[in-house]
Amino acid sequence: MKTIITVFLLCISLGLHAEVRLSTIFTDGMVLQQKKRVPIWGWAGKAATIKVETSWDQKEYQAKADEKGVWRLFIQTPEAGGPYSVTVSEKNTIVLDDVLIGEVWLCSGQSNMEMPLKGYPAQPIIGSTDAILGSKDEQLRLYTVPRNPLLKPADDSKPSLWKKANPQNVASFSATAYFFGRRLREVLDVPVGLIHSSYGGSNIEAWMDAAWLQDVEGVEIPQQEEGLKDKNRVPTMLYNGMIHPLVEYGIKGMIWYQGESNYETADRYEILFPRMVAKYRALWKDDMLPFYFTQIAPFDYASLPPYYVGGKYNSAFIRDAQRKSLTKIPESGMAVTMDIGEKNCIHPAHKKEGGDRLALLALGDAYHIEGLNHRSPVYDSIAIEGSTVVVYFKDAPLGLTSFGKDIKSFEIAGENKVFHLASAIVQGKTIVLSSPSVAKPVAVRYAFKDFVVGDLFGVNGLPVSSFRTDDW
Repeated sequence: MKTIITVFLLCISLGLHAEVRLSTIFTDGMVLQQKKRVPIWGWAGKAATIKVETSWDQKEYQAKADEKGVWRLFIQTPEAGGPYSVTVSEKNTIVLDDVLIGEVWLCSGQSNMEMPLKGYPAQPIIGSTDAILGSKDEQLRLYTVPRNPLLKPADDSKPSLWKKANPQNVASFSATAYFFGRRLREVLDVPVGLIHSSYGGSNIEAWMDAAWLQDVEGVEIPQQEEGLKDKNRVPTMLYNGMIHPLVEYGIKGMIWYQGESNYETADRYEILFPRMVAKYRALWKDDMLPFYFTQIAPFDYASLPPYYVGGKYNSAFIRDAQRKSLTKIPESGMAVTMDIGEKNCIHPAHKKEGGDRLALLALGDAYHIEGLNHRSPVYDSIAIEGSTVVVYFKDAPLGLTSFGKDIKSFEIAGENKVFHLASAIVQGKTIVLSSPSVAKPVAVRYAFKDFVVGDLFGVNGLPVSSFRTDDW
């Protein structure tokens, strides 16, 4: 009798497993990227034939599951609109309702991306209450990938739901991503979908596949979970559980806010960051997938363990690694936050500015909105003229400004490598520097400190990134 029951239960289990099912990211209310060939995938019985019908054109697509029951097919989406339905059938039928077609963005990083619109305990977000109250928008959809560090790449992520923007849903959603998506909605006037996959305290190594890290000195790929602590900082584990299951979901681009947990390893970050972006683009089969990131804000990192001061522990080095990545990552942009950092809080309260600046980059570059001056001015080069230095900038079509205030964040040094505060005069798109303590300058640094408030901007109001011309 026991054997018969076991066989019976096994048959039931196999029968249930044979039913067609979808990856967890495909739910009612989802947003699919417009005018694109996008995949839908899931599982069914071995060699089963799966049918997918799309209501916007009544077209039927078919795919056959492989030996393991895995299936994937591609559907063609129309221009933005909806709501529509997607019907998936084999032995059973799944109907996805209230499907919108529009612009989809993947939003990832660590705590400054994860920080919800309602704020953290004792860490507010400026304007959050008004933003939450005014958030109702059925055309803005939100999807949060649950935290899920794993030893090996997962076939699927933990279950979640696509949700409409409203006070209840946005309060716990990423503030940076929400402000980014809200601005896209305002300007583009099409449905927008935001896929939020982030984990506070994570380093970049955790968001990368094992194969991408094999040649990196000092990075150890985990072989077993036993004994692992702080899995958000263990190489590969967040990629495995929170990015790999999403690969190829139709997106327009990606926004990224991370780097705080790598401030001690700026040299490595300078290598890993462009590599990660290139690999993500390869996974999505788009070498020019738009990628916009937020430069970490100034903060007193010496207030955190191990409480070291100066040298490599100056977070300006990681900001500089991010700045230099702009030349290594095509079709990218950096939202600069030099003016909104907080000395005693690693999570700046001005999340709207950060999200809006990311949106400005996307609107100017990915959506080609004309008339925008959408980038922060970027250091280009210097010319030494006797005891003065002329600093040249790119992306400053209308020049530079300090909004009438003295500029106190430039330093120059001679061959002795000792930096002294420099007087700075704005001349159009250039800055002229000098110091009575440096007769023969050879190097320039701007706002190159752990915590500093930037005082140089483009006429468009966007702050200039900290930078250095030396490699000392």
